[in-house]
Amino acid sequence: MTTAQALIAFLTRQYTERDGRHHRLISATWGIFGHGNVAGIGQALVEVGNGTRNGDGNGIHNGNGIRNTTNNNTNTDTPHPAPRMPYLQGRNEQAMVHAAVGYARQSGRLSAHAVTTSIGPGATNLVTGAALATVNHLPVLLLPGDTFATRPADPVLQQLEVPYAGDVSVNDCLRPVSRYFDRITRPEALIPAALQAMRVLADPAETGAVTLALPQDVQAEAYDWPEEFFAERVWRVRRPAPDPAELEQAVRAVRSARRPLIVAGGGVRHSGAEETLAAFTAATRIPVASTQAGKGSLRHDHPADVGGIGHTGTATADELARAADLVIGIGTRYTDFTTASGTLFENPAVRFLNLNITGFDAHKLAALPLVADARTGLEALTSALAGRGYRVDPAYETEYTGAKEAWEERVEAAFTTPDPTARPTQVQILGLLDALVTEDDILINAAGSLPGDLHKLWRARSRDQYHVEYGYSCMGYEIPAAIGVLLATAPHQRPRPVWALVGDGTYLMNPTEIVTAVQENLPLKLLILQNHGYASIGGLSEAVGGERLGTAYRHRDADGGFTGPPLPVDLAANAASLGMRVLRATTIDDLRKALAEARGAEGPTCVYVETETPDTVSGPPPAQAWWDVPVAETATRPAAVEAREEYDRRAAARRHHL
Repeated sequence: MTTAQALIAFLTRQYTERDGRHHRLISATWGIFGHGNVAGIGQALVEVGNGTRNGDGNGIHNGNGIRNTTNNNTNTDTPHPAPRMPYLQGRNEQAMVHAAVGYARQSGRLSAHAVTTSIGPGATNLVTGAALATVNHLPVLLLPGDTFATRPADPVLQQLEVPYAGDVSVNDCLRPVSRYFDRITRPEALIPAALQAMRVLADPAETGAVTLALPQDVQAEAYDWPEEFFAERVWRVRRPAPDPAELEQAVRAVRSARRPLIVAGGGVRHSGAEETLAAFTAATRIPVASTQAGKGSLRHDHPADVGGIGHTGTATADELARAADLVIGIGTRYTDFTTASGTLFENPAVRFLNLNITGFDAHKLAALPLVADARTGLEALTSALAGRGYRVDPAYETEYTGAKEAWEERVEAAFTTPDPTARPTQVQILGLLDALVTEDDILINAAGSLPGDLHKLWRARSRDQYHVEYGYSCMGYEIPAAIGVLLATAPHQRPRPVWALVGDGTYLMNPTEIVTAVQENLPLKLLILQNHGYASIGGLSEAVGGERLGTAYRHRDADGGFTGPPLPVDLAANAASLGMRVLRATTIDDLRKALAEARGAEGPTCVYVETETPDTVSGPPPAQAWWDVPVAETATRPAAVEAREEYDRRAAARRHHL
């Protein structure tokens, strides 16, 4: 078999197992073909992935690929049907990674996709998606083509020549954004590299982007492979328990706390610990705030859920954070949005207890670490506290539940649409969607002003309804990620309503995978909010003295600025030209009807609406906490001078937690 054929055959036999359930580790391969992978991985997907090698349907020499071995990761008890490797056709390499990441997140990190590209620009287009995957701890296998290992001609097309290093290619730019990287310069080198790649993908503490760079000549080179390489392997996803001494420290910290606050991060979801968290809060009555990745850890109407935390958080959560004496982080990385750039946790006596599967994150903010799986750790902490009678003071519970009710009134006011004939604001659009969806619906977003509005206002109804990628905040993630989510849900049940929410700036970044949704006839619901520019960065630019330069989509004016009429760009027509059914809405009443129609549609459907600029009444509540964006220390323009004065005032409140 060639190296590429062996790799595809190997991947079809890899499984994960957690809590007794098995999943295909690599369930499909995305690909765009060029000369760097068409004759290698491309040919292998035809010969092996489609089950045509020697008529055995498996692409491996012994027919079923299962052998008795002593490898602990090999399962010989329950052979699976003859495996295939489904191929998915993408239009943009970055977007293929986003789709794979959306799939992995929806699959609980237990199943992932591979992405194959040609050499050169195909490979370098992977970098942004790889960074997003690694930042968010989500598994994706990258298989970029690479220049010749044997160097029969030097240089070859698309080769980067580095005078001081003959073994460097453009693929080396994937090293810093990959959790594991290897270049397969000999066929036999694939064996240890492939095993290491699977180990990292399946390890919840290490997972992220994994890159196997494949020189195009090595892909096509034949080798006599050991058949054990193609045995079914089951990679068990760990649920490590906490160290007893760390657990005892954690118990003492919780019992001594008078105003504790939980910060639920993405680790709660990745562990499937939502029910365990609910049980812990039922026993202790500790309130739960959430990061962007952790929103939905509790339903919005759970008494202990106090909403998002940090710069885009609720007033309820942020006021609790300011007075908290113990912050219990569960599966969170404590980004600057969560900590308000080090200004949120104001109590001089505040201490941190971090339950995290990685020691790196568990020790942040000089915390007491509880290194464990989120579900296992919460179960142990709940059990250890059960016999010691801990529960927060009833007055504290009354305080935060009352504040939660007051915030809900603000949300309701922001969602109100008094004039059905008016053009809707962005927040009113979210209110209309909020009134329509059920716990089946999934919302996907990543960048712009929408993440802030969603984090503050959205009422998450299920553990996986809220899908906002804010670790890398990558414009262009939403549409391909929605495809990945649909692919993850469709094989097991009827496709759930999946909404990709994008502004016009995000849409123009990456609309190409609409074609893929049309090709696969996936019932994607695309909601385009047209506000003629970068609304989020426009507001930030104004706040930091940038005077909104370069943030509006408008014609140049006579002075060389961009204050002319809006550009005559018709995004609805563009989406229609790519194959979507498009519903245009001009009023609140139009939009209500269009959203309902789109939700029931069986094919890819777009709802297009132009938004109204909100006033102080119809707009979202302002930021409840600061975010550090450095302002020019010296300037002559009044806007920048005033912004710097405000910056210095805010920055003075920053502290290190030691």
